[in-house]
Amino acid sequence: MRPTIFVLNGPNLNLLGTREPEIYGDETLDDIAGQLEDRARDLELTIDMRQSNHEGHLIDWIHEAQARGAKAVILNAGAFTHTSVAVHDAIKGVKTPVIEVHLSNPHARESFRHVSLVGQAAKGTIAGFGALSYMLALEAAARF
Repeated sequence: MRPTIFVLNGPNLNLLGTREPEIYGDETLDDIAGQLEDRARDLELTIDMRQSNHEGHLIDWIHEAQARGAKAVILNAGAFTHTSVAVHDAIKGVKTPVIEVHLSNPHARESFRHVSLVGQAAKGTIAGFGALSYMLALEAAARF
């Protein structure tokens, strides 16, 4: 059985491809999932990709990743990155490594996006490379 990488996506990421493409690009979450699945096969990994606009779902999925023995979690928490102590605590509460991912570079945007509660708990952060950020995170996760 191949190791699993959970790829968790937070609020509004279901709108990728149409929401502010000048910031987030024109690729959809399905496009990114397909790219990740193709590369995961080469790396002999399985992708479990999910999206929710609800904070509690992300927390439950982080817990589930540990319970199911996932190799790692790739997490784009969207706006919860900057606001959710609960997501931060969930990451700190599990042994499964979490890689924070962002399509844009939060530090090059509005000042309220400069603080990442997720990043303070994550193993590492990859940001600013559009959809490639996810692929870079997958490459890192494969090495855990």
